[in-house]
Amino acid sequence: MKKFTVWILFLVTLFVLFLSNANAQRTIKVGILDPYTGPAAVFANDALNSFKLELNEINKKGVLGTKIEFTTRDTKFKVDVGLSAAKELVMMEKVDLLVGTINSAVSLAVSDYAKVEKIPFIVWISKSEKITGEKGHRYVFSTAENTYMAGKTGGIALSKKPFLKYWIAGDDYEYGHAIADGIWRNLKALKPKVELIGQSWWKVGEPDLVPYLTSILAAKPDAVIVCGGGATMTNSLKACKATGFHEKIPVYMHTATDHAVLKPLGKEAPEGVMGTMDYHFYHPDTLANRAFVKAFQDAYGNPPGFPAFHAYVTAHLIAKAFAKAGAIDKEKFINAMEGMKVDSPVGEIEMRACDHQAVLPMFLGVTKKVPQYDFLISSDIITFSGKDIMPTCEEIKKVRGGS
Repeated sequence: MKKFTVWILFLVTLFVLFLSNANAQRTIKVGILDPYTGPAAVFANDALNSFKLELNEINKKGVLGTKIEFTTRDTKFKVDVGLSAAKELVMMEKVDLLVGTINSAVSLAVSDYAKVEKIPFIVWISKSEKITGEKGHRYVFSTAENTYMAGKTGGIALSKKPFLKYWIAGDDYEYGHAIADGIWRNLKALKPKVELIGQSWWKVGEPDLVPYLTSILAAKPDAVIVCGGGATMTNSLKACKATGFHEKIPVYMHTATDHAVLKPLGKEAPEGVMGTMDYHFYHPDTLANRAFVKAFQDAYGNPPGFPAFHAYVTAHLIAKAFAKAGAIDKEKFINAMEGMKVDSPVGEIEMRACDHQAVLPMFLGVTKKVPQYDFLISSDIITFSGKDIMPTCEEIKKVRGGS
């Protein structure tokens, strides 16, 4: 009997060692959801390229004795397609977490699914403040600046201008309205005398915006706030240049100073358009940013945009959180992510524990031609600290109904 007991204990020990070894050898699986076809693909690929670049370095040392791998799915910028892709990654590919999404509506749908399935979901481009605000929960995180942050930055900037009569125009979808609401809410709070005299909303991807601008000119506002995705911002800038709109009425666009928006227009982009972004490859001029830009350019032949910056932060948060968690465990990973800090090209970034929103700076500037580039850049940059433009944890608790 004693020999039998010893034999059973021996087998149990072998089994436990086998399971431990199997877990140590299993790769950490990341499922990425983004539109890899259509106009938004330029942003999706920028993020994916950066994520791959950072994982190459991270995997040289490994995490928990294993590597991080990823699988992608094309959302085609559609909610139903994105949600189906998320389900496939979770149920068929057995991913440990989900990452990605550009379309805010897709992000919110996938977030609801992640909450039900209790799987971590990191949003790296979508900007609706609802993601980590009123719709936020334990299983969703964001490494992108959101419409609250952009809205407060824009509101502060415009409140210091002499403009009183405004017109708002932009993409007729979740993000377009969210950024408009964020800017106007903050501007109105800081400068109650401002007046919204009209709005124009167009379909995402609508090619000819000149009729809209012509109509706005006739209304004679003091300034115009344009809100939409990257492709629309490029088109909006093109229409401004063609009509001389920006020379007649001051224009503010959140992403007007983004490299991906300005590069397609080259030297033909309009100068003097106000805009904000949370990353520029030429600013800040630090060793960390220069190193990131060089590595990205060497690998892909062009400088990184803001999606690449967000993906950089995401990759390092994932690696550091799993290392801190000590296991490939979803709940331990979430606990580790809360309050975690990582170094980045723009300085240390914190994943705030109370709402799972990355604390990111915002850079306000105006479009300008410079001799060293064949495209316009952001000039006269003013930096807004993330902590100064984010809602407080008390505000987050209130919008979530006190939870």
